[in-house]
Amino acid sequence: MSIKVNRKESASKFLGLVVNKTVFFSAIAVIIFSVGFTLIFEEQADYYFGIAQTNVSAHGGWIYTLSVNLFIVFCLYMAFSKFGAIRIGGANTKPEFSLWAWFAMLFSAGIGNGLVLFSIADPVRDFLNPPRLAGQEPALIAQEAINFSFLHHGIHGWAIYSVVGLSLAYFTFNRKMPLTLRSVFYPILGNRIHGWMGDLIDIMAVITTLFGLATTIGFGVGQINSGLTHVFGIPSSLFYQVIIIVAVTLIATISAFSGVNKGVQMLSKLNVRVASAIFLIVLLSGPTTFIFKSYIQNIGSYLVNFVEMSTWTEALRGTDWQKTRTIMYWGWWISWSPFVGTFIARISKGRTVKEFVLCVLILPALVTFLWFSAFGGTTMRDILLGDTAMIAAVNDNISTALYVFFDKFPLAMLLKVLGVILICSFIITSADSGALVVDSITSGGKLKTPKFQRVIWAVAIGVIASVLMYGGGLNALQTVVTISGLPFAILLVMMCFSLYIGVKEDYQKSEREEKLLERETYRKNILQLVNKEREEKNLKKIDNDSAPGKKGKLTDL
Repeated sequence: MSIKVNRKESASKFLGLVVNKTVFFSAIAVIIFSVGFTLIFEEQADYYFGIAQTNVSAHGGWIYTLSVNLFIVFCLYMAFSKFGAIRIGGANTKPEFSLWAWFAMLFSAGIGNGLVLFSIADPVRDFLNPPRLAGQEPALIAQEAINFSFLHHGIHGWAIYSVVGLSLAYFTFNRKMPLTLRSVFYPILGNRIHGWMGDLIDIMAVITTLFGLATTIGFGVGQINSGLTHVFGIPSSLFYQVIIIVAVTLIATISAFSGVNKGVQMLSKLNVRVASAIFLIVLLSGPTTFIFKSYIQNIGSYLVNFVEMSTWTEALRGTDWQKTRTIMYWGWWISWSPFVGTFIARISKGRTVKEFVLCVLILPALVTFLWFSAFGGTTMRDILLGDTAMIAAVNDNISTALYVFFDKFPLAMLLKVLGVILICSFIITSADSGALVVDSITSGGKLKTPKFQRVIWAVAIGVIASVLMYGGGLNALQTVVTISGLPFAILLVMMCFSLYIGVKEDYQKSEREEKLLERETYRKNILQLVNKEREEKNLKKIDNDSAPGKKGKLTDL
């Protein structure tokens, strides 16, 4: 089903660049102002942004909780309803990438270095500060710590990405609209998406993407520097961290310049291969049987408690645990959704709706659960057995906790080197795919733009991260990114509604066309039968008239 919609070209050429000038210059202006304000008034920014985040969590947390659960229901409905067989790009469209390459790219863009950083830190922190079971049996607390780690890094987050990715993919490849967030709202806003409303949506997407990536890189290089210090003894300092940002930006720029089919795909495959190597070493040289048993038990416990954890809002409890943990994660996932969702949409042409949902919603979560069971689960087991080394490591510096964990294994040095490579690769993949996404949005949704444009945005991400790291302000901007998740959560709910309207309209139109085609085919078949019957009658009459003993003329046909 591929239906074309009237569209207005919003991109124009400027100094050799193909850009939507309103989105391009407005986003740059807001970024410069925000970074400058944060640097000049760092303490005030931290204070007021902190107040804003507290108010958002206190009064808007229920919106986060309700919306992220709605996204799961919506995605499953789209997959298993009559719409599940719809193919992105049309019935005869073939996938642009192999299943392996497609999953590697979407997983690398979506998970980032959080898989490495939080697989140990989150279970340990939730064990030390239990959300609901304080004072209970340690084994129960440990299990709930794993359960909440699954909640924060599992299906809910990928449902957020699925909503944005599926919506954009459908309107881009089935309705032939630009690859920008505004396109998704066409069934609701109509041609107004080509005006200030559409520009505002795209500007918000660009700003949150750049700030989200810049803060992620800023904090990620701290993890890389800590790893280099732990493994090779390289000093941990601002100087070395800026050098790391420059190196990461350079590689990301080269990758973005080469495009999705080359650099991004290659680095994504590298991510999965390095992560697989680390996991296999831990699995085979560690408690193999325990890891598999833990994986099965953790998934079971997660599913049993799924509804209760997903809808828990601390309504009858006076602590701020949920506000500072679960709500923070929902805000972060949602703020990343314009970037990750757009990138997933870009690479998903040729997939059916069901295939898209199952591979984006379920498969990454299962892989994440396996990783958390191996790293976080093993850590929980050791703590229950009396080994508190990982508690001390997490309390000291969560960036080095992974490397302390590797000391437990025979190939510790190899694991540490691979760990540094994996973190670097994840951050680079996020930066290069982010540059491609921002380039697409600011160019009015063009899939092909001058390569120099990608370079501009890849460099911009690195510059923002470097400036904020050097002058301070990363924490303040990270808070802003998390706060921005609330208005985007409302936009995503509207996005679900808009996608449903669009798909339903197209499906009904397709059904009407099929019925008309069936009627036309039926009419043609009837005419053929009637004509054939007439022909047979005429031939029979001719035979009778020409038989011996018959007189008269042959009947004219």
